[in-house]
Amino acid sequence: MLRFTADEFEVASELVHRLVPPTPQRHWPLLSNRVGAEVWVKHENHAPTGAFKVRGGITFIDWLKRSQPDCPGICTATRGNHGQSQALAARAAGMRALVYVPEGNSVEKNAAMEAFGAELVVHGSDFDTAKEEAMRVAEAEGLAVVPPFHPELVRGVGTYGWELLNALSDLDTVYVPIGCGSGICGTILARDALGLSTRIVGVVSTEAACAQLSVAAGKLVETNSAATFADGMAVRVPVAEAFEIYVRGADRIVTVSDDEVAAAMRLYFETTHNLSEGAGAAALAALCQEREAMAGRKVGVVLSGGNVDTDVFRTVLEGRTPLV
Repeated sequence: MLRFTADEFEVASELVHRLVPPTPQRHWPLLSNRVGAEVWVKHENHAPTGAFKVRGGITFIDWLKRSQPDCPGICTATRGNHGQSQALAARAAGMRALVYVPEGNSVEKNAAMEAFGAELVVHGSDFDTAKEEAMRVAEAEGLAVVPPFHPELVRGVGTYGWELLNALSDLDTVYVPIGCGSGICGTILARDALGLSTRIVGVVSTEAACAQLSVAAGKLVETNSAATFADGMAVRVPVAEAFEIYVRGADRIVTVSDDEVAAAMRLYFETTHNLSEGAGAAALAALCQEREAMAGRKVGVVLSGGNVDTDVFRTVLEGRTPLV
């Protein structure tokens, strides 16, 4: 199973922090009062691309340039935040960034990826279909594949867990959203490198629950659809390498509905005036679901991203849940 030492996380942090300052972890009293626990928010929505994925892009492209110096560029698939990360890092390194997204993807995330330098291609009805095409085209055009899960992606992404747990080593529990799994795996590996006993809880959508179903079954379980407006969690096919880490390292996997996610987005805005996208609010939604068990405890929630389309957020603030 993948592991990183404290020194490996320190080296990754130094590399990431050349472009991405450490993001804050903040205690918001009003949010804590509403939830009934001492809540600390890890603000990955304050990263340069508005989401945690930027960290993994930096470490992956650095590794790629060192291991394949003649590589002309990368090809990957995304729902948005991963694509922004790879485009930013690849273009900064003078490399091509070909990025596939599914039909109906976030308009504003698409625009942001193109602004960071991505060549954007729309293909297929969901992320997993777009991913299959991206892998095929990468081979055909001689581009490096950026998979949704890779040791260097995880080491970079894990620097947010490293920052959080170095600052707050006495957290009882940390809630982390799961898409393909780099975020929760990085947090688990950071905890283990620090020798802490903090419980890590993964969060998935009820409409895209492959990670939770896989853990319950003890083997990989795909779903037929991933129809959630929380697009960062809209994954049908679990990643085997990620599963091997969170099946052992996560305390549990919690499912949250789109209604619960929308309510958590409103709660963030009401109590902290921070924007969160759907996946970004999932950790808080899970904490709210488990508020009785967490009452009085010191808890961390990862606000993984704030890249929500204007129309979607308008719907949420009106008290409704966006349709898929």
